Amino acid sequence: MFVKEVTVQNQVGLHARPATFFIQKANEFKSSIWVEKEERRVNAKSLLGVLSLGIVGGTTIKVMADGADEEAAVDSLIKLVQSGFAE
Repeated sequence: MFVKEVTVQNQVGLHARPATFFIQKANEFKSSIWVEKEERRVNAKSLLGVLSLGIVGGTTIKVMADGADEEAAVDSLIKLVQSGFAE
C-alpha cells in the first residue's frame, strides 16, 4: 500500500470536470486506488464515489493505491491534483 497526502489547489475542488480527469487518470493503472477525505474512503475509479466526497479547494485528501503500479498511480494522481486540473 502506497499513500500520499495532497491539498486540492483549484478553488472549486473536484467538481464534475476535474473529477472526470482524475478518474480517467486512475483508470490508466492496474492497482486498486482510493481517495480519502476525513476518514471517508472511496474508489478513485468511481465518478459517483469521488463526487460524493464533496472535495472543495483547500481540502487535504489522501490518495492511496495497492498493486503492481501503486507508486506510479499515486504519484501521477498527486501531480494532477497539484496542477489544479489546468483550470
